[in-house]
Amino acid sequence: MYNRKTQYQRFNHSVGYLEQQNCLPAFKQVHPEYKELGSHALQATLKRVDFAFNRFFKGLAKYPKFKSGKLYRGWTYPCSSGWKTHTTGDHGFLELSNLGEIRMRGRARTWGRPTTCTILWKNHKWYASITVNCDPVRETSTGAIGLDFGCQTAVAMSNGTKVENPRFLAKTSEKVKKASLRLRRKQTPNRKKKIKASKRWKQAKKLVSKLNNKVANQRDDWQHKVAAQIVSGNSLVATEELNLKGMTRKAKKGSKRQRQKAGLNRSLLDVGIGAFKQKVKYKVEEAGGVYIEVKTTKVKPTQRCPKCWKTEPKDLSQRVHECKHCGFTTDRECDSFWRNPEMGGFQAYVR
Repeated sequence: MYNRKTQYQRFNHSVGYLEQQNCLPAFKQVHPEYKELGSHALQATLKRVDFAFNRFFKGLAKYPKFKSGKLYRGWTYPCSSGWKTHTTGDHGFLELSNLGEIRMRGRARTWGRPTTCTILWKNHKWYASITVNCDPVRETSTGAIGLDFGCQTAVAMSNGTKVENPRFLAKTSEKVKKASLRLRRKQTPNRKKKIKASKRWKQAKKLVSKLNNKVANQRDDWQHKVAAQIVSGNSLVATEELNLKGMTRKAKKGSKRQRQKAGLNRSLLDVGIGAFKQKVKYKVEEAGGVYIEVKTTKVKPTQRCPKCWKTEPKDLSQRVHECKHCGFTTDRECDSFWRNPEMGGFQAYVR
């Protein structure tokens, strides 16, 4: 990252992946500690940098941020060189070059031929993320369902089922606030001022990290379970396209509803709609089903009556759909996705 930036600023020269790859032997001569890691792992790191710059040039992401060595928490083995697994998918050992055998704890849903391995230091623990080449065995039924994601009700389904927001963050917020306050009261380490991190600061930071990690794990586990339950009974899943970045945008300064918008953003982020949709999508596709996202701006599923097909504008406070044209009354959240499977051209699945 530093090499690409300085080369362009000083010499107007754009450095690519191949040029940086050819410089690796000289880099390892200056930094011999990287020799034990292996060339494939270093090349994988360069590919990640190249991928970030390509996304920036295509307008898909912002300019890549520089990370120091202390903030870089892992590396990747892109092929079978440098590592080997001694397991059939249930615990076992991981063998890394120049490190030896490391005991693993974990169980794979479907095991196959290992292809890549990523070692990651996260929340004061070591993790190994192993990608395997396998045949999916997930099964699904022939049903069809529409999903509506929200903050009060996490998921409302077209069959009338509702999954309430478990609010993992809200339940742990007091503990997180107290732990964060203790951390702020400790003297923060500063390299420029030569202030080292004290033991109490490290303990306080570890506690905050542990609480945040617990909330993330609870949310992730809950999302997987609900997504698996949805996919097990339906081969067609329809939902709406959501502009999550716009939905969670901060209110303008001086706005009367600034606090209300902040609370709404917390509720939306507590559900984790983006990650939730991604889990449902890959589970459906893995089972051989169909996943559809309806364009919200054109269809307006929440505003449209499922009986007469006419739109009825509503604000967030209105939780019941009452059509003035045909008199049809139903729950707002379940109503909006009675139409989504039909909008995908699959009316036979719904009616």
